[in-house]
Amino acid sequence: MNPWFLAIRPKTLPAGAAPVVLGAALAFADGHFSLLPALAALVCALLMQIASNLMNDLYDYRKGTDTAERLGPARAVASGLLTEQAVKRAAWLAVIVAFVLGQYLVWVGGWQILAVGVISLIAAWAYTGGPVPLSYIGLGEVCAFVFFGVVSVSGTYYVQAHEWSLLALLFSLAPAFWSANILLTNNIRDIPTDTTAGKRTLAVRIGSRNARLLYCIMLGAAFCVPVLYALLWREWWMLLSLLAVPLGVVACRSAMTLQGAALNGLLLQTVRLLIVHTVLIAGVLCVRRLFL
Repeated sequence: MNPWFLAIRPKTLPAGAAPVVLGAALAFADGHFSLLPALAALVCALLMQIASNLMNDLYDYRKGTDTAERLGPARAVASGLLTEQAVKRAAWLAVIVAFVLGQYLVWVGGWQILAVGVISLIAAWAYTGGPVPLSYIGLGEVCAFVFFGVVSVSGTYYVQAHEWSLLALLFSLAPAFWSANILLTNNIRDIPTDTTAGKRTLAVRIGSRNARLLYCIMLGAAFCVPVLYALLWREWWMLLSLLAVPLGVVACRSAMTLQGAALNGLLLQTVRLLIVHTVLIAGVLCVRRLFL
């Protein structure tokens, strides 16, 4: 495999794309859809995730977390496939391009989007860099929840509608829970090596069994988001999102039973759930706008 694919981690990119798609669908449902801001938000989100993945590859190697005992996919720097300098330059390139492209979104959305962009850039660096890396003190899932859920969906909606939306905030919780679960799966798998390296992730802090239970709780919470909307607004078509529940049952069973490297399969299941569930919600919103 190309070493840059290892560093960029393309299989995780749906976590960056899905909430933007959902934010665009919400704007479309409200009659505010605008193609260029939506596309710019999508590219910026993907670039920021790529930058975060590259920084994670680099700083985990420097902190001694990525070792030969690690059960997850190989890391580019730790495997010697890419140099620290090359990965660092690529991360900065992704950040710079995202910042430049983000100026269009600032022009469209104003100072609020500038504030969101600056905070997102700082968070991408602080996740594994800085004096107190957030992922090393158990805040990784919180970061994923906030930035790959709430911020991404709400920000995408805002640059098109020029206003914040409580509905966008509500729906953002679904991809937020999925994104947090993607990271939690990684951290459950890496409990032995993270413990040895002194990386105090949430999974390390609460233990494997509790982390697995938390995975199932957040999985259920993600499904409850569109159901809550259907009940409160009597939009029963939204219950079509429950078509993804069988995949959720399989994932929950996997979370409670899989061990070691087999948890890489749960990671793929969770990414697939993020895609399917988000597409179902977005599809219902768009069909409602067009035909109902």
